[in-house]
Amino acid sequence: MHDHISVQDALSRLLAGSGFVARRVGERAWRIERKAGSPLRSARAGEETPPAAQPPPEMQDARPIVVTAAKQPVPLNALPMAVAVLQLDPVQASNPGSSTALVAEHSEGLAMTSLGPGRNRLFLRGVADSPFNGESQSTVAVVLDETRLTYAAPDPDIRLIDAERVEVLKGPHGSLYGTGALGGIYHIVTRRPDPDNATLTVSAGTEAVAHGGFGWNAAATANVPLVRSMAALRLVGYSAREAGWIDTGTRKDANTSSVKGARASLGLDAGNGWRADVSGLLQLLESQDSRYVYAPGARSRPSQLPEPHDNDMRHLAARIRHEGGDFDLTVATGIAWHEVGDTLDATIGADSFGVDSPSLLSDARHFRVWDSEARASGRAGAMRWLVGLSHVESVQKVLWTLQSLSDAWRVIDDDRRTTHDSAAFGNLTVPLGNTINLDVGARLFRTTVIETRYVGDNLVSRHRHRTGLTPSVSLSWHPSADEIVFLRYASARRQGGSDIGSNGELDTLKSDELATVEAGWRRAVGSGGHLNLGIFASRWTHVQSDMLLPDGLIESGNTGNARILGAEITLELPLALPLAGPWSLDAGANFTDALLVRNMLGRELDDRRLPVVPRFTARVALSRSFHVGKADLQVRAGLRYIGSQRLSFDPAIDRPMGGYLESRIEGAATMGELTLSIAADNLFGATDDRFAFGNSLRFATTRQYTPQRPPTISIGLAGSF
Repeated sequence: MHDHISVQDALSRLLAGSGFVARRVGERAWRIERKAGSPLRSARAGEETPPAAQPPPEMQDARPIVVTAAKQPVPLNALPMAVAVLQLDPVQASNPGSSTALVAEHSEGLAMTSLGPGRNRLFLRGVADSPFNGESQSTVAVVLDETRLTYAAPDPDIRLIDAERVEVLKGPHGSLYGTGALGGIYHIVTRRPDPDNATLTVSAGTEAVAHGGFGWNAAATANVPLVRSMAALRLVGYSAREAGWIDTGTRKDANTSSVKGARASLGLDAGNGWRADVSGLLQLLESQDSRYVYAPGARSRPSQLPEPHDNDMRHLAARIRHEGGDFDLTVATGIAWHEVGDTLDATIGADSFGVDSPSLLSDARHFRVWDSEARASGRAGAMRWLVGLSHVESVQKVLWTLQSLSDAWRVIDDDRRTTHDSAAFGNLTVPLGNTINLDVGARLFRTTVIETRYVGDNLVSRHRHRTGLTPSVSLSWHPSADEIVFLRYASARRQGGSDIGSNGELDTLKSDELATVEAGWRRAVGSGGHLNLGIFASRWTHVQSDMLLPDGLIESGNTGNARILGAEITLELPLALPLAGPWSLDAGANFTDALLVRNMLGRELDDRRLPVVPRFTARVALSRSFHVGKADLQVRAGLRYIGSQRLSFDPAIDRPMGGYLESRIEGAATMGELTLSIAADNLFGATDDRFAFGNSLRFATTRQYTPQRPPTISIGLAGSF
């Protein structure tokens, strides 16, 4: 039987009955120590002796990738579901420019809009409801370590400073994460405080954009042991100015952005497998202006009012965990305060609101997400099990106001929504012979939505309740310890929102549901390589979509039923090229056919493709590591193609976009404790349209385009001490 277990479990089994336990003391270090209350005795009865020094089992450098987003630590090649894992290298983990876009470049099936930092929506495997930032719950849940950051907000674009890896679970995960996890999970795993090693990493860099401005960044990470082998503090701080390249009238490089952030985590190792962690996150992201233009390939537009954007995130979390033997326990809670603000030039397109000389439309959104969970997992003989309880409370407030040239204000929309989601969930893995496993999971949930909004001059409230079950089941075959073939069924639901109907009353939308059947094959190849193949088919009923109204506002509605078919392949392969030495190939491709098969929009559709989803994407990169004197060098060159996309269901506002090529070449040199890195992006100077949208008020009067960022050179220097 091929048994895929964690390092903790393996050491616990090896030391069973010996009077010793294994305790993790670093990212890749374990200490063998005497178990409390278990004295060792010598060969002569009754004579106590100290334990002989025994080194821990040798750890291989090419250790297996362990995924934790499935709420149990499972080696990648034993996980019966589609997942992409980006393990950040030291340069990426010290650069404030490392963000969601970096993960999307390495993850087949992860698509995003291109409004700009902090404005984008994320979609996975074709589960795309709308390109517009409305009020419906996100189809991709953003999770930091153990708790959610978002519920119905755009991607906060958390910078990946000091992150160990990012895990992307693809497809519905209602049995693990509950309501709204239709498309999948974006899971950031940060590095934990190390009580045995004091470290400091600092970095600084600069960038220059052709036809644009200059930017800079700086970051620092410190690990401070407080009580040796017991308590430590980890501190992260970063700041960056990201260069702009869009000129608006006389304002040069108007779309310049800035980001500032800090993260602190306190870890306490209480022994015997118990650990407590408390963490806090603050990130402030600001863009001075939008990045759309009015002509294909342009990098300037006529003078108009600035359209700034803010996306500010605060997050506090606590976790108590016990690991060891055949029983693990985790209790975690976290609360996130998320503020998102957009300002649009309203001098064109806002006449219908009855405001004299309109100038600016403000969209201010406030979100609070409180996520709590208690779960236990372990083994019962050859079976693995997981049970848990969870509760999520989400509060969202949306306020649209219109300002005139005389500074008079008028409220256009005021919507407040509170969601409570309570659930019990579980998963059971049962061996069916030596190489076949059956996984069965389910989540029983109770969701309540309370919504209050103005309809005309009246304040109207709606209460909705929903109880349901979201199951999952998979069958996996493990022909070897580094290979898995699986077939999986999974589902998820999203509670219905509301819209103002044609009769002027508040209507309740139907909840949408998504079910997916997928098959996959994953195996290790070569020395440290991986091959992954997958196909999937999804049915999505009562699709909720945020739609652009003729007045420029955004309202939700049920658009119909959709079906999604797709396939993907990824390959990481070490190569031995003649006369060139050892290289590494990293490649991937994705095909997605996502169509609306039942139209509930009340108008004919010439094109039934779901919005934003590229039909085809492909990427390839070659990299090599080598030595020159005392320096360790790495070089990498890559290309990524994103196929054609569409903007919207509605033929009146639909626009073609996509069909562009991204290119990058980068290198790094490490000598001692210092690393110098350099990278060049958009080597061919492409100006294709990434996103055919920018200002909803002006959208009806003129075409809008978002060009690719011009060629950019960036240089960074990092040191670890």
